[in-house]
Amino acid sequence: MRAFDYHQVADSEQAIEQAVRRRQAKYLGGGTNLVDLMRETVERPQTLIDVTRLSRDIDETAEGGLIIGAAATNAALAGDARIRSRYPLLSRAILSGASAQIRNMATVGGNLLQRTRCAYFYDVATRCNKREPGAGCDALEGFHRYHAILGTSSSCIATHPSDMAVALAALDARIHLRGPEGERQLAVTELHREPGERSDLEAELQPEELIVAVELPPLPMAVRSEYRKVRDRASYAFALVSVASMVELDGETIQNVRLALGGVGTRPWRAWRAEAALRGQPATEATFAAAVDAELAAARPLPGNAFKVELARRLMIAALSQRLSDARNGGDA
Repeated sequence: MRAFDYHQVADSEQAIEQAVRRRQAKYLGGGTNLVDLMRETVERPQTLIDVTRLSRDIDETAEGGLIIGAAATNAALAGDARIRSRYPLLSRAILSGASAQIRNMATVGGNLLQRTRCAYFYDVATRCNKREPGAGCDALEGFHRYHAILGTSSSCIATHPSDMAVALAALDARIHLRGPEGERQLAVTELHREPGERSDLEAELQPEELIVAVELPPLPMAVRSEYRKVRDRASYAFALVSVASMVELDGETIQNVRLALGGVGTRPWRAWRAEAALRGQPATEATFAAAVDAELAAARPLPGNAFKVELARRLMIAALSQRLSDARNGGDA
Protein backbone atom coordinates (compact mmCIF):
# COMPACT_ATOMS: atom_id res chain seq x y z
CA MET A 1 0.00 0.00 0.00
CA ARG A 2 1.30 3.45 -0.91
CA ALA A 3 1.48 6.40 1.46
CA PHE A 4 -1.54 8.72 1.59
CA ASP A 5 -2.93 11.65 3.55
CA TYR A 6 -5.86 11.07 5.89
CA HIS A 7 -8.47 13.61 6.98
CA GLN A 8 -11.49 13.03 9.19
CA VAL A 9 -14.37 15.45 8.72
CA ALA A 10 -17.43 16.29 10.81
CA ASP A 11 -19.99 16.84 8.06
CA SER A 12 -20.56 16.80 4.31
CA GLU A 13 -19.57 20.44 3.85
CA GLN A 14 -16.12 19.78 5.30
CA ALA A 15 -15.80 16.60 3.24
CA ILE A 16 -16.54 18.39 -0.03
CA GLU A 17 -14.23 21.27 0.86
CA GLN A 18 -11.36 18.85 1.53
CA ALA A 19 -12.06 16.90 -1.68
CA VAL A 20 -11.94 20.09 -3.75
CA ARG A 21 -8.67 21.17 -2.16
CA ARG A 22 -6.84 17.84 -2.29
CA ARG A 23 -5.44 15.95 -5.26
CA GLN A 24 -6.74 12.48 -6.12
CA ALA A 25 -8.96 12.33 -3.04
CA LYS A 26 -11.36 9.51 -2.20
CA TYR A 27 -14.17 9.47 0.34
CA LEU A 28 -13.69 6.70 2.93
CA GLY A 29 -16.65 5.01 4.62
CA GLY A 30 -16.15 1.59 6.17
CA GLY A 31 -13.27 0.92 3.79
CA THR A 32 -14.30 -2.68 3.16
CA ASN A 33 -13.77 -2.31 -0.60
CA LEU A 34 -11.52 0.72 -1.00
CA VAL A 35 -8.85 -0.34 1.51
CA ASP A 36 -8.78 -3.80 -0.05
CA LEU A 37 -8.08 -2.28 -3.45
CA MET A 38 -5.42 0.02 -2.02
CA ARG A 39 -3.60 -2.99 -0.56
CA GLU A 40 -3.55 -4.52 -4.04
CA THR A 41 -2.35 -1.19 -5.52
CA VAL A 42 -5.42 -1.11 -7.77
CA GLU A 43 -6.66 2.10 -6.12
CA ARG A 44 -3.96 4.72 -5.42
CA PRO A 45 -5.57 7.80 -3.84
CA GLN A 46 -3.28 10.47 -2.49
CA THR A 47 -5.86 11.52 0.12
CA LEU A 48 -8.56 9.71 2.07
CA ILE A 49 -11.40 11.78 3.51
CA ASP A 50 -13.08 9.89 6.33
CA VAL A 51 -16.86 10.48 6.11
CA THR A 52 -17.97 8.04 8.82
CA ARG A 53 -19.16 10.97 10.96
CA LEU A 54 -21.91 11.77 8.48
CA SER A 55 -25.44 10.92 9.57
CA ARG A 56 -26.19 7.34 10.55
CA ASP A 57 -29.81 8.10 11.39
CA ILE A 58 -32.79 6.24 9.92
CA ASP A 59 -35.74 8.65 10.09
CA GLU A 60 -39.35 8.78 8.95
CA THR A 61 -40.20 11.07 6.03
CA ALA A 62 -43.30 13.24 5.85
CA GLU A 63 -44.64 10.99 3.07
CA GLY A 64 -44.35 7.84 5.18
CA GLY A 65 -41.09 6.46 3.84
CA LEU A 66 -37.64 6.33 5.45
CA ILE A 67 -34.48 8.36 4.92
CA ILE A 68 -31.21 6.63 5.73
CA GLY A 69 -28.00 8.47 6.51
CA ALA A 70 -25.15 7.48 4.20
CA ALA A 71 -22.91 6.50 7.13
CA ALA A 72 -25.44 4.02 8.55
CA THR A 73 -23.85 0.60 8.63
CA ASN A 74 -25.25 -2.31 6.66
CA ALA A 75 -25.78 -4.19 9.93
CA ALA A 76 -27.78 -1.35 11.48
CA LEU A 77 -29.95 -1.00 8.38
CA ALA A 78 -30.67 -4.73 8.11
CA GLY A 79 -31.57 -4.89 11.80
CA ASP A 80 -33.85 -1.87 11.93
CA ALA A 81 -37.38 -2.98 12.88
CA ARG A 82 -39.01 -0.66 10.33
CA ILE A 83 -36.86 -2.05 7.51
CA ARG A 84 -37.60 -5.62 8.55
CA SER A 85 -41.36 -5.09 8.69
CA ARG A 86 -41.94 -2.61 5.83
CA TYR A 87 -39.10 -3.46 3.40
CA PRO A 88 -38.12 -7.06 4.27
CA LEU A 89 -36.36 -7.72 0.96
CA LEU A 90 -33.82 -5.00 1.84
CA SER A 91 -32.99 -6.58 5.19
CA ARG A 92 -32.71 -10.03 3.60
CA ALA A 93 -30.54 -8.76 0.76
CA ILE A 94 -28.07 -7.16 3.15
CA LEU A 95 -27.93 -10.22 5.41
CA SER A 96 -27.21 -12.44 2.40
CA GLY A 97 -24.10 -10.44 1.54
CA ALA A 98 -20.53 -10.45 2.87
CA SER A 99 -19.97 -11.45 6.52
CA ALA A 100 -21.21 -10.11 9.85
CA GLN A 101 -17.87 -8.37 10.42
CA ILE A 102 -18.01 -6.62 7.04
CA ARG A 103 -21.67 -5.64 7.53
CA ASN A 104 -20.70 -4.05 10.84
CA MET A 105 -18.18 -1.83 9.02
CA ALA A 106 -19.66 -1.23 5.58
CA THR A 107 -21.77 1.90 5.12
CA VAL A 108 -24.84 2.46 2.95
CA GLY A 109 -23.08 5.06 0.80
CA GLY A 110 -19.96 2.96 0.46
CA ASN A 111 -21.91 -0.15 -0.45
CA LEU A 112 -23.58 1.66 -3.34
CA LEU A 113 -20.25 2.97 -4.63
CA GLN A 114 -18.18 -0.18 -4.28
CA ARG A 115 -16.36 -1.00 -7.49
CA THR A 116 -17.90 -3.23 -10.13
CA ARG A 117 -15.15 -5.82 -10.28
CA CYS A 118 -13.88 -9.31 -10.94
CA ALA A 119 -10.70 -11.28 -10.24
CA TYR A 120 -8.97 -9.76 -13.27
CA PHE A 121 -9.59 -6.28 -11.89
CA TYR A 122 -7.70 -7.24 -8.73
CA ASP A 123 -4.83 -8.89 -10.61
CA VAL A 124 -2.55 -6.10 -11.84
CA ALA A 125 -0.67 -8.60 -14.04
CA THR A 126 -3.73 -9.06 -16.27
CA ARG A 127 -5.41 -6.79 -18.81
CA CYS A 128 -8.36 -4.82 -17.44
CA ASN A 129 -10.06 -1.81 -19.00
CA LYS A 130 -11.27 -0.70 -15.59
CA ARG A 131 -7.73 -0.25 -14.33
CA GLU A 132 -6.31 0.97 -17.64
CA PRO A 133 -8.81 2.09 -20.31
CA GLY A 134 -7.93 0.56 -23.66
CA ALA A 135 -5.80 -2.24 -22.21
CA GLY A 136 -8.29 -4.99 -23.04
CA CYS A 137 -10.29 -7.47 -20.94
CA ASP A 138 -8.78 -10.87 -20.14
CA ALA A 139 -12.09 -12.07 -18.68
CA LEU A 140 -13.60 -12.29 -22.16
CA GLU A 141 -11.38 -15.25 -23.07
CA GLY A 142 -10.63 -16.33 -19.52
CA PHE A 143 -12.56 -17.63 -16.51
CA HIS A 144 -15.92 -15.84 -16.54
CA ARG A 145 -18.31 -18.09 -14.59
CA TYR A 146 -19.24 -15.23 -12.24
CA HIS A 147 -19.50 -12.53 -14.88
CA ALA A 148 -22.43 -10.58 -16.33
CA ILE A 149 -24.79 -11.56 -19.12
CA LEU A 150 -26.76 -8.27 -19.21
CA GLY A 151 -25.44 -4.78 -19.93
CA THR A 152 -22.03 -6.04 -21.03
CA SER A 153 -19.73 -4.63 -23.70
CA SER A 154 -16.48 -5.57 -25.39
CA SER A 155 -14.82 -3.43 -22.73
CA CYS A 156 -16.09 -5.21 -19.60
CA ILE A 157 -18.27 -8.08 -18.37
CA ALA A 158 -17.81 -7.68 -14.60
CA THR A 159 -20.92 -7.89 -12.42
CA HIS A 160 -21.91 -5.30 -9.86
CA PRO A 161 -21.51 -7.16 -6.53
CA SER A 162 -23.98 -5.38 -4.21
CA ASP A 163 -27.01 -7.25 -2.86
CA MET A 164 -28.26 -4.12 -1.11
CA ALA A 165 -28.26 -2.13 -4.35
CA VAL A 166 -30.45 -4.73 -6.08
CA ALA A 167 -33.05 -4.42 -3.32
CA LEU A 168 -32.89 -0.61 -3.44
CA ALA A 169 -33.40 -0.71 -7.22
CA ALA A 170 -36.58 -2.76 -6.77
CA LEU A 171 -37.80 -0.35 -4.09
CA ASP A 172 -37.40 2.78 -6.27
CA ALA A 173 -35.02 4.28 -3.71
CA ARG A 174 -33.59 7.74 -4.32
CA ILE A 175 -30.09 8.97 -3.49
CA HIS A 176 -29.50 12.37 -1.92
CA LEU A 177 -26.27 13.87 -3.24
CA ARG A 178 -24.25 16.91 -2.22
CA GLY A 179 -21.33 18.44 -4.10
CA PRO A 180 -19.58 21.72 -4.91
CA GLU A 181 -22.55 22.71 -7.13
CA GLY A 182 -25.14 22.05 -4.43
CA GLU A 183 -27.67 19.30 -3.72
CA ARG A 184 -29.62 17.00 -6.00
CA GLN A 185 -31.40 13.66 -6.02
CA LEU A 186 -30.96 10.68 -8.27
CA ALA A 187 -32.87 7.42 -8.59
CA VAL A 188 -30.80 4.40 -7.54
CA THR A 189 -31.56 2.92 -10.95
CA GLU A 190 -29.81 5.91 -12.55
CA LEU A 191 -26.67 5.82 -10.39
CA HIS A 192 -24.71 3.00 -12.02
CA ARG A 193 -23.52 3.05 -15.62
CA GLU A 194 -23.17 0.22 -18.07
CA PRO A 195 -19.56 -0.13 -19.25
CA GLY A 196 -19.80 0.86 -22.92
CA GLU A 197 -16.32 1.83 -24.08
CA ARG A 198 -15.34 3.34 -20.70
CA SER A 199 -15.79 0.67 -18.07
CA ASP A 200 -13.71 2.69 -15.61
CA LEU A 201 -16.60 5.19 -15.34
CA GLU A 202 -19.09 3.40 -13.11
CA ALA A 203 -21.34 6.01 -11.47
CA GLU A 204 -23.25 9.10 -12.62
CA LEU A 205 -21.60 11.39 -10.08
CA GLN A 206 -20.09 14.83 -10.51
CA PRO A 207 -16.52 15.49 -9.29
CA GLU A 208 -16.31 15.58 -5.48
CA GLU A 209 -20.01 14.69 -5.20
CA LEU A 210 -20.94 12.73 -2.09
CA ILE A 211 -23.87 10.47 -1.18
CA VAL A 212 -25.40 11.88 2.01
CA ALA A 213 -28.60 9.82 2.30
CA VAL A 214 -30.81 7.19 0.67
CA GLU A 215 -34.59 7.63 0.70
CA LEU A 216 -37.13 4.80 0.57
CA PRO A 217 -40.61 5.77 -0.64
CA PRO A 218 -43.74 4.52 1.11
CA LEU A 219 -44.52 1.26 -0.67
CA PRO A 220 -47.24 -0.92 0.90
CA MET A 221 -46.63 -3.79 -1.53
CA ALA A 222 -43.07 -4.12 -0.21
CA VAL A 223 -44.39 -5.67 3.00
CA ARG A 224 -44.65 -8.96 1.07
CA SER A 225 -41.37 -8.66 -0.79
CA GLU A 226 -38.56 -11.18 -1.11
CA TYR A 227 -34.89 -11.45 -1.97
CA ARG A 228 -33.63 -14.78 -3.32
CA LYS A 229 -29.95 -15.46 -3.91
CA VAL A 230 -28.25 -18.43 -5.56
CA ARG A 231 -24.51 -18.74 -4.89
CA ASP A 232 -21.78 -21.35 -4.80
CA ARG A 233 -21.63 -21.53 -1.00
CA ALA A 234 -23.99 -20.64 1.84
CA SER A 235 -22.23 -17.49 3.05
CA TYR A 236 -19.71 -14.83 2.08
CA ALA A 237 -20.18 -15.34 -1.66
CA PHE A 238 -21.34 -13.12 -4.50
CA ALA A 239 -24.58 -14.06 -6.26
CA LEU A 240 -24.60 -16.23 -9.32
CA VAL A 241 -28.15 -14.92 -9.71
CA SER A 242 -30.36 -13.05 -7.27
CA VAL A 243 -33.91 -11.70 -7.54
CA ALA A 244 -35.71 -8.97 -5.61
CA SER A 245 -39.45 -9.24 -6.16
CA MET A 246 -42.90 -7.99 -5.14
CA VAL A 247 -46.33 -8.33 -6.74
CA GLU A 248 -49.66 -6.57 -6.20
CA LEU A 249 -52.89 -8.14 -7.53
CA ASP A 250 -56.29 -6.82 -8.49
CA GLY A 251 -58.30 -10.03 -8.38
CA GLU A 252 -56.35 -12.35 -10.66
CA THR A 253 -54.73 -9.53 -12.62
CA ILE A 254 -51.23 -8.22 -11.92
CA GLN A 255 -51.72 -4.59 -10.98
CA ASN A 256 -48.15 -3.77 -10.05
CA VAL A 257 -44.83 -5.60 -9.88
CA ARG A 258 -41.21 -4.85 -9.06
CA LEU A 259 -38.29 -7.01 -10.13
CA ALA A 260 -34.54 -6.47 -9.90
CA LEU A 261 -31.67 -8.87 -10.55
CA GLY A 262 -28.20 -9.32 -9.15
CA GLY A 263 -25.29 -11.46 -10.31
CA VAL A 264 -26.21 -11.08 -13.97
CA GLY A 265 -25.74 -7.40 -14.79
CA THR A 266 -22.89 -4.94 -15.03
CA ARG A 267 -25.05 -2.80 -12.75
CA PRO A 268 -27.92 -3.64 -10.36
CA TRP A 269 -30.45 -4.74 -12.95
CA ARG A 270 -34.02 -3.47 -12.76
CA ALA A 271 -36.11 -5.78 -14.94
CA TRP A 272 -38.11 -3.06 -16.71
CA ARG A 273 -39.05 -5.25 -19.71
CA ALA A 274 -40.42 -8.02 -17.53
CA GLU A 275 -42.36 -5.58 -15.38
CA ALA A 276 -43.96 -3.95 -18.42
CA ALA A 277 -44.92 -7.36 -19.80
CA LEU A 278 -46.54 -8.37 -16.48
CA ARG A 279 -48.66 -5.33 -15.61
CA GLY A 280 -52.30 -5.76 -16.49
CA GLN A 281 -51.85 -9.43 -17.38
CA PRO A 282 -53.38 -12.53 -15.78
CA ALA A 283 -51.36 -13.91 -12.89
CA THR A 284 -50.33 -17.23 -14.40
CA GLU A 285 -47.07 -19.10 -14.79
CA ALA A 286 -47.34 -18.72 -18.56
CA THR A 287 -47.49 -14.94 -18.12
CA PHE A 288 -44.44 -15.09 -15.84
CA ALA A 289 -42.47 -17.18 -18.31
CA ALA A 290 -43.21 -14.87 -21.25
CA ALA A 291 -42.24 -11.79 -19.24
CA VAL A 292 -39.01 -13.36 -18.00
CA ASP A 293 -38.07 -14.44 -21.51
CA ALA A 294 -38.65 -10.86 -22.71
CA GLU A 295 -36.20 -9.61 -20.09
CA LEU A 296 -33.53 -12.22 -20.79
CA ALA A 297 -33.73 -11.83 -24.56
CA ALA A 298 -31.05 -9.15 -24.24
CA ALA A 299 -28.61 -11.52 -22.47
CA ARG A 300 -25.19 -11.96 -24.07
CA PRO A 301 -23.68 -14.97 -22.31
CA LEU A 302 -20.25 -16.44 -22.88
CA PRO A 303 -19.44 -20.17 -22.72
CA GLY A 304 -18.52 -20.10 -19.05
CA ASN A 305 -21.62 -18.27 -17.80
CA ALA A 306 -24.32 -19.36 -20.28
CA PHE A 307 -25.93 -21.37 -17.47
CA LYS A 308 -26.97 -18.07 -15.87
CA VAL A 309 -29.67 -17.51 -18.47
CA GLU A 310 -31.64 -20.60 -17.47
CA LEU A 311 -30.79 -20.14 -13.80
CA ALA A 312 -32.10 -16.58 -13.87
CA ARG A 313 -35.21 -17.69 -15.74
CA ARG A 314 -36.08 -20.36 -13.20
CA LEU A 315 -35.31 -18.16 -10.19
CA MET A 316 -37.44 -15.26 -11.50
CA ILE A 317 -40.42 -17.53 -12.23
CA ALA A 318 -40.10 -19.19 -8.81
CA ALA A 319 -39.92 -15.80 -7.07
CA LEU A 320 -42.95 -14.48 -8.95
CA SER A 321 -44.94 -17.63 -8.20
CA GLN A 322 -44.17 -17.28 -4.49
CA ARG A 323 -45.11 -13.60 -4.54
CA LEU A 324 -48.37 -14.52 -6.27
CA SER A 325 -49.15 -17.06 -3.55
CA ASP A 326 -48.38 -14.51 -0.81
CA ALA A 327 -50.49 -11.82 -2.46
CA ARG A 328 -53.45 -14.21 -2.78
CA ASN A 329 -53.16 -15.39 0.80
CA GLY A 330 -52.34 -11.99 2.29
CA GLY A 331 -49.44 -13.58 4.16
CA ASP A 332 -45.83 -12.59 4.67
CA ALA A 333 -42.93 -13.48 2.39
